Amino acid sequence: MLIKEHTKLEQGLAPRLEKWADGIRADGLGAFPHGSVLRFLFHIPRRLGVAATVLRIAPDGGEGRDYPFAFVEREGSEDLYELTLESRALCGDGESGLFFYEFLFLRGVDTLFSDSVNNVDFTLSPTSANHFRLLIHRADFHPPRWFMGGTMYHIFVDRFFCGEGPVIQKESSEINPDWENGIPQYALRAGEPLSNNIFFGGNLWGVAQKLDELEAMGVTVLYLSPVFEAYSNHRYDTADYERIDGLLGGEEAFDTLIAEAHKRGMKVILDGVFNHTGDDSVYFNRKGTYPGEGAYQSRRSPYSDWFHFKKFPTDYESWWGIEIMPRLQHANPKCRRYFTGEEGIGAKWIRRGIDGWRLDVADELNDDFLNEFRATVKAESGENAIIIGEVWENAVDKVSYGRRRKYFWGNQLDSVMNYPFRNAVLAFLLEGDAEGFYHILTELYGTYPVEVSNSLMNLLGTHDTERFLTRLGEDPRAEGKDNAYLSTLRLSKQRRALALERMKVASILQFTVFGVPSVYYGDEVGLEGHHDPFCRMPYPWGREDKDLQTHYRKLGALRREHAALCDGSFRFLHHDAHSFAYLREKDDDRVLVAANASNEPFVLSLPVGKWQNALQGTRHEKTLIVPPATAIVLV
Repeated sequence: MLIKEHTKLEQGLAPRLEKWADGIRADGLGAFPHGSVLRFLFHIPRRLGVAATVLRIAPDGGEGRDYPFAFVEREGSEDLYELTLESRALCGDGESGLFFYEFLFLRGVDTLFSDSVNNVDFTLSPTSANHFRLLIHRADFHPPRWFMGGTMYHIFVDRFFCGEGPVIQKESSEINPDWENGIPQYALRAGEPLSNNIFFGGNLWGVAQKLDELEAMGVTVLYLSPVFEAYSNHRYDTADYERIDGLLGGEEAFDTLIAEAHKRGMKVILDGVFNHTGDDSVYFNRKGTYPGEGAYQSRRSPYSDWFHFKKFPTDYESWWGIEIMPRLQHANPKCRRYFTGEEGIGAKWIRRGIDGWRLDVADELNDDFLNEFRATVKAESGENAIIIGEVWENAVDKVSYGRRRKYFWGNQLDSVMNYPFRNAVLAFLLEGDAEGFYHILTELYGTYPVEVSNSLMNLLGTHDTERFLTRLGEDPRAEGKDNAYLSTLRLSKQRRALALERMKVASILQFTVFGVPSVYYGDEVGLEGHHDPFCRMPYPWGREDKDLQTHYRKLGALRREHAALCDGSFRFLHHDAHSFAYLREKDDDRVLVAANASNEPFVLSLPVGKWQNALQGTRHEKTLIVPPATAIVLV
């Protein structure tokens, strides 16, 4: 049961919603399983002159319906109103749906409307404004629990470590032996053609041989960049979904890594690039590399209708117009089921031992693909595999290609990459925008199913973004420069010191908000780099920033030791223009985080009890002084 209770009115204009689910307090929840009973409860100050209260709710794209609240009683200077709704009644014959709603406060001469910017808080408006979102999802929708409370490590395999073990060199590729000083191959300007056939030689043997180092940081999940056979060093141009790239060590190295990771209790997630293939692939075979006929070579090819040719064979649909990545046509059942069928690619690699998938450009995979993929992957794994989508915005109300997506209705994704979190951290650290951080985090927690919130892939950097440390250094010399200049540009000593301090703040937030931290390889030891491909520099073995590395290891231990960081509740205790504090709680376990981006310290009143600084060991009671440009973790 959900209770929304109006508990506070600031100057009569800013009600605060408190939400409860099945008797358990969960501020900001905006998603519930099918079968839930939703109870709305308002305490309304009589001085507002409200004569009646109405809930107006509509299914996405449908007609709205009004539900009047019932007057319950008077309590001092307030009137109590109540409304109960069955989620089954809202969904009709379905098991899920997205709804938009608002509250109307009728006063006789006029009507006030709720206006919410973060799906939790609202102000009162004289006209209909920003609506709340309510997601009803399937009752059996549950992301795997093993993912919650863990720590993910994102490895761009070619740049992580050259391990000892057999590999198969390719005639089309070249190895750059200068691991310490080599620069990734680049075009002079972003977007210009680039062969991407120069490798540094990192392989799956190397990942397996460095698992002890990752275990020391508390890593529980490995997320690998694409490992299937491909022409390029990034391998997002898949050549064969059924073979591990020989340059990475092939099947033997893959099986070794899976076994060694599982021996340590680590899970392994692969990158599923299923929207497009490479032009140099079994399926397209533009260069004639493979023995069979690809779609580019012949209309008789078994793959000819897997791609869309505007004019055969040279004019075809590709991902973002990049001709080396011809786009697959998943409307074709045969093409789609190659990935989603019981014997398809998704299930095949689950049988081989992986624990889940990250789906590249999930917005471009249609509903049929995602529905079928989840069904087969979950069936093959006994519901234990995780499916994470690359989505850059709020995934509940995401619209792509003119269609509202159904990612969390219960048939598709378990989680998404949390780019909004990254944006919020950047705005906080670079602009001092604590209010923005508050609103973004509140909106996510107030929109997603709570188990999804606890499973979000909380990232700071990825292979697609500038290195976070470089971004935090705000080097003005980089503005407007070409790739030749950026390839060797590094932060000055002063700017790097500032960036490292900011990185510690960012990582504290990353490891303690709801969701799972995803550390991009090398971020934990101070690796720098501008946009792609310079965010893909080789890992600096032997040249790590030991202070930052120790900091990350402490954060990894913190997650292992505190259940509140797994699936504990999340609520803000304080927020203003430049600072905030939030609390995670589960049973008797509590973790409190306070952050300050201003130039002045602020004093936080602490909840009752004795507190200890988790990273420095100092003890606190009643109040906490948070210095400028810092974040503090109390337990």
